[in-house]
Amino acid sequence: MTAVVIHAAHDLRVEPHAAPDPGPGEVRIRIGRGGICGSDLHYYHAGGFGTVRVKQPMVLGHEVAGTVEAIGPGVTHVAPGDEVAVNPSLPCGTCAQCQAGRPIHCTEMRFLGSAMRMPHVQGAFRSAFTCEAARAVKLPLGLSVERAAFAEPLSVCLHAASQAGPLLGARVLVTGAGPIGVLCVAVARLAGAREIVATDLVPEPLAIARAMGADRTHALQAEPDALAAYAAGKGHFDVAFEASGAGAALVGALAAIRPGGTVVQVGVGGEASVPLSALVAREARLVGTFRFHAEFAHAVEVLAAGRLDPTPMLTAVVPAAEAVRAFDLASDRRRAMKVQLAF
Repeated sequence: MTAVVIHAAHDLRVEPHAAPDPGPGEVRIRIGRGGICGSDLHYYHAGGFGTVRVKQPMVLGHEVAGTVEAIGPGVTHVAPGDEVAVNPSLPCGTCAQCQAGRPIHCTEMRFLGSAMRMPHVQGAFRSAFTCEAARAVKLPLGLSVERAAFAEPLSVCLHAASQAGPLLGARVLVTGAGPIGVLCVAVARLAGAREIVATDLVPEPLAIARAMGADRTHALQAEPDALAAYAAGKGHFDVAFEASGAGAALVGALAAIRPGGTVVQVGVGGEASVPLSALVAREARLVGTFRFHAEFAHAVEVLAAGRLDPTPMLTAVVPAAEAVRAFDLASDRRRAMKVQLAF
């Protein structure tokens, strides 16, 4: 079996990797598709993000779907031949956060392809993958593994929407038109937003934001004052999803939010200076959002029902043997939105 393994920044290798027979409560999955995420790119270019660094070889990947090959004793919800999406998030269920009903914040979380723990939690960019059966969510008939590989990023955006509150009839701003930003656009449209505006520094990803449901878009390198009109009269938007992780974008979003509006910080970046006067004077809500839990199964249902179509986001499907080429393509925001590996 082969796997896509990061050893250090710009040291990405396709290597043999074992896929043992499943034990009790486990399944072995033949991976079909795997989407390259922004966190995978951070490992590729910088060897990690923030204080998290790769300290041992680690299989990347957490946006995957495939076909069950074998099941271990005690597994009843899936059978060999079933197509499944793989939930990368597995809370322990016993820590204080889990017991308090906050499994997203599990202190013993085992998230696939993460160097936050030692030893690292190996990821799922491999031709076959043996894991806990609880991670396998059976696909409804008609949902392809290609589309099902979007379940993880869609889950992130569904959880972000839950943090925003009701979106029916809302005027929504999305700053940052990467994969998460454009999926926030699609989720806002699915939830009944009356108006959606998306911004990014460059125009290329904004074309996909429009295809996913944005009414208007602004490329801020070309029109740096585009949000000024929305800030008039104490703000225009009811909700903003800040998906870039840039401090300047957060400042711009707060200026464009109406009094009592909500800014959901989705993007992860460095430190940012928050204009407290704007936050206080507008009685605005600034709320964080992190990963997902129940939203993963919901995402699979949404994709299966055809209520949200992620295909405009899919730039290319690249053989896993050419992982370096795939990662280089995925790193170019002017050419790529979402690149999937084919195993």
